[in-house]
Amino acid sequence: MTTAQPTPPGTPPAARTPSPQDFVEMQASPEFQQLKKRLRGFVFPMAAFFLIWYAVYVLLGAYAHDFMATTVFGNINVGLLLGLAQFVTTFAITGIYVKFANRELDPRAAKIREELEGPLT
Repeated sequence: MTTAQPTPPGTPPAARTPSPQDFVEMQASPEFQQLKKRLRGFVFPMAAFFLIWYAVYVLLGAYAHDFMATTVFGNINVGLLLGLAQFVTTFAITGIYVKFANRELDPRAAKIREELEGPLT
């Protein structure tokens, strides 16, 4: 017969496991609704901006051949620069989102998690 091992001193208590009802209640809470609102307020406009920017690039490539073929210097043309700008834009949006999430979303999400599971130690 095995006996339960006592937890060593200084060991943090195990996190509480929330019930399904706890999740339903938290989802209806003002804190959770505010978190969703902040996330959507960032993601939807940023996604719309990027999709429009990408569509403009594709349409220029399809219908503005002369403009896209305009030489900027050497063998570099406007189309190549705009194509590379797509990558730059993607990385910039990612960086902006990380800063936004660290500042706005993560503290709110941590507070909600602490309410559900207890304090993290």
